[in-house]
Amino acid sequence: MAVGSSPAQEAAPVPSLRQRLEERSARVPFRVKLVLVYAVIAAIAIWFVVAFRFDWPFMARWLPFLLKGVPLTLFICAAGILLSIPLALLGALGRISSHAVFYGVANFYVSFIRGTPLIVQIFFIYFGLPQIAFSPAAPPWLARFLVFDVVVAGILALGINYGAYMTEIFRAGIQSVGHGQMEAAQALGMGRGQVMRRIVLPQAVRVIIPPTGNEFIAMLKDSSLVGLAGTPELFFRATNLGRSQLHGFEAFAVAALIYWALTIVFSFFQRRLENRMAKGYVRGEADAH
Repeated sequence: MAVGSSPAQEAAPVPSLRQRLEERSARVPFRVKLVLVYAVIAAIAIWFVVAFRFDWPFMARWLPFLLKGVPLTLFICAAGILLSIPLALLGALGRISSHAVFYGVANFYVSFIRGTPLIVQIFFIYFGLPQIAFSPAAPPWLARFLVFDVVVAGILALGINYGAYMTEIFRAGIQSVGHGQMEAAQALGMGRGQVMRRIVLPQAVRVIIPPTGNEFIAMLKDSSLVGLAGTPELFFRATNLGRSQLHGFEAFAVAALIYWALTIVFSFFQRRLENRMAKGYVRGEADAH
């Protein structure tokens, strides 16, 4: 024992309960802890279903009816994303343009669409535009361009809405291409259009495609708002089923599981796409080639 030291000073500090728990937790592999977490969540879900006596036969009987709305949901999303891509490209070109008219129109489009709810845009296109088309001051031919089927109205609303949000994605992708490459292309005699088509856009696609896939997955869920206008997609069917059969929870639970399954499937392909687009640009892989 050192001179002047007391037994209390030489005794090792006693670890607290929290420290002991952290030490024991660190010995358990992460995968084991993750399985335990999922097991607890599953047990709580099973208890919840059993305790509140959900009508499983009802859910099984009406599952095919709800699944019939999935193809229309996917069609609306696919058409909506195809419409949003050219709108986002035009919006991005306008946002980086030095022309006052192009910049002003693109800035107004992005600001107005992002500043208003999607459900308002859906109702405006489907219910509001026909009022203008059939007003006394409107020419008879205007109804051909302002009156839409409910599915077409939903596609237009989703495409216009997501085009505004994806404008920033496209702008970031275009601006990710170095100015040196554009200057070199112009030095070779290419015009602005040729530089954009041959140099900028092919390289910007690598940056644009992954977040565009994320937007499509988000559109899968936002497409449920189109059902509020009467489109017979998945959410519309679940709403009518739950209301008519007085089994709202079961109907919406099945619809939620279907949306979840669609999201998982498309998220899997989204990750595959991101990994594929990243090949050749990761340090080490590019040097090896």
